[in-house]
Amino acid sequence: MTLPERIDADWISGLTNEQLQRAEAQLRKDFSKEEATERKRLGSAYDLMRGPESLMKAWLRWSLVSNAVRSRGLRVSYRR
Repeated sequence: MTLPERIDADWISGLTNEQLQRAEAQLRKDFSKEEATERKRLGSAYDLMRGPESLMKAWLRWSLVSNAVRSRGLRVSYRR
């Protein structure tokens, strides 16, 4: 799935439940990668809200879609 640069309510509303779940999984993966990089770099000084723009952008994109998944009553299984 190709994700747009700017995620908004119009884009989200145009997705099926399955597409929304796939987008959420991909964005979660992207955010987790950014977060792991920052945690490794900063250690105990890590603070999400003081992270670089790339981390905040990844978090925002994921949180918008994650909230939409929850508002539709859907669940996403994460592999660990």
